[in-house]
Amino acid sequence: MIAVTGLAEGLEQLRALAPNAAPLPAAAGNKLAAYLELLAKWNRTYNLTAIREPERMITHHVLDALAVLPHLPQREGLRVLDVGSGAGVPGIPLAIARPDWHVVMLDSNHKKGAFVQQAVIELALANAEAVVARVEDYAPGAPFDIVISRAFSDLATFATAGVRHLAPAGQLVAMKGVYPDEEIANLPPEVRVVATPSLAVPGLDAKRHLVVMRRLASDTGPRT
Repeated sequence: MIAVTGLAEGLEQLRALAPNAAPLPAAAGNKLAAYLELLAKWNRTYNLTAIREPERMITHHVLDALAVLPHLPQREGLRVLDVGSGAGVPGIPLAIARPDWHVVMLDSNHKKGAFVQQAVIELALANAEAVVARVEDYAPGAPFDIVISRAFSDLATFATAGVRHLAPAGQLVAMKGVYPDEEIANLPPEVRVVATPSLAVPGLDAKRHLVVMRRLASDTGPRT
């Protein structure tokens, strides 16, 4: 069973670390706990994640995902694409935390996609959807304001694959551990890094960084 008390304490610690961040919806804690319960249930049969201990699921899946929120745009109506979402991280926690965003979770693994689709249904996440496809083959109806990934690939591969789905003023956001100097040096020329904040994740004794990138405008216009 997921320790709801431990989850609540972790969420309080996150709020203390980012007091100016938008508050979570009233039902967010219960939905996050229900997501972890569902993940633990499916994981016993389908091996969706190597993390099986409830306390580590809280820190590594929920708190790790939500720690990125203060570093993302906060306006309503954002379209978010989670590339290589796996079991729905960071997409499901983000969709729960920001019900006014539309979050698409993309993964080529049918087993993981089936789980995410079931989680979307059981958690009644009207703002979220699961798509089973390779990012190179995905053809959405509209571009995304944020294209994010936690464990999809190295930065260059992620940037090359994700930039095609990015709105003109959108952001590519990669969740990383230690500061990825070498990966940043190998980014394609059409992408530039605009921020590399470090993250503090309650209960996670490891270095965490975001790499926030933008697509360079064409030579005929201003660069953003």
